[in-house]
Amino acid sequence: MTITSTTSSAASEQQAVTTRQRLIALLGQPWSGVAILLVFYIGLLIVFTLLTPFFFTLRNMMAIGSNIAFMGLMAAAGTPLIIAGGLDLSVAAIAGLVGVLLAVLHGDVGINIWIAALAALLLGAFIGSINGLFATRLKLNPLIVTLGMMSIVSGAALILTGGLTKPLMVPGFNWIGSGRLFREIGGGIPIPPILMIVVFVILSIVLRRTRFGRFVYAAGGNAEASRLIGLPVERVQMILYIISGVSGAVAGIILAAMLGAAAPNAASAHLLTVIAAIILGGTSLYGGRGSVWGTLLAVLILGTLNNGLTLLDVSSFWQDVTRGVVLVAAVSLDQIRTRALGD
Repeated sequence: MTITSTTSSAASEQQAVTTRQRLIALLGQPWSGVAILLVFYIGLLIVFTLLTPFFFTLRNMMAIGSNIAFMGLMAAAGTPLIIAGGLDLSVAAIAGLVGVLLAVLHGDVGINIWIAALAALLLGAFIGSINGLFATRLKLNPLIVTLGMMSIVSGAALILTGGLTKPLMVPGFNWIGSGRLFREIGGGIPIPPILMIVVFVILSIVLRRTRFGRFVYAAGGNAEASRLIGLPVERVQMILYIISGVSGAVAGIILAAMLGAAAPNAASAHLLTVIAAIILGGTSLYGGRGSVWGTLLAVLILGTLNNGLTLLDVSSFWQDVTRGVVLVAAVSLDQIRTRALGD
């Protein structure tokens, strides 16, 4: 009887070990995180569709796409940066400053709106390069560097406007934020989500199909080993900081075009959502692992969550609580996966 019991116990332990090994192997698959997010997103769509008849309509889906586009652009560029071991907390502040710069250059100075937009892109690249210089050349902590830059940029935007919103109604320019293509499809697809998808596709190709993309993962996976074999870790990170700055500028341009106005803090409130989307999408805070498609799904989840809660008339205060819970859950999930994989 004792021998039988011991044998049964050993078999149960072996089965538990095998199950754990299979779970770890499953988590280790590159598609596992994206698959989990896709299932969760479909479940979210079903829940909100059952709770409110106004949710699953073409008009509302288009509205979700437009509302998340500028956040998606920032999250898309932030994904390879975090994969490479960097971090940019100033990107949303850059978006706010860019909108202000457009309004000042066009409305107050009289510069052509498209020249002003070009200047805004150059400003985003310049701020990104400053972040990259301090983080890569001077070896300062990117959290502190970009947090300080966020404060500087936000303060500059407030100084330029006195804390007030400035109008920016230029029909040709506003079309970027409110125009539509393919009008035969339910009245048309808004421009912002189209631009967002294009950016995600380009970044996905770069990360998965180019030598630069392999350098990104190597830089975040083991920076010191990458340096020893001759990989340009600092140069890769510098380029990614510049791309992040430019993404903030593009997001600021789109947001100003959508609103028809420039507010200094228009995008700052969405920084938490951007960071949450990147981490929820499976990008490791330790670097070396991540996917832009996971980030896109996470942006869709967070945008859909906000939209569904708004349709259900849930207080904005509780929506803030929900975003915070999602961020904490995302970081916790990242830690669990990292420990399970033995990283």
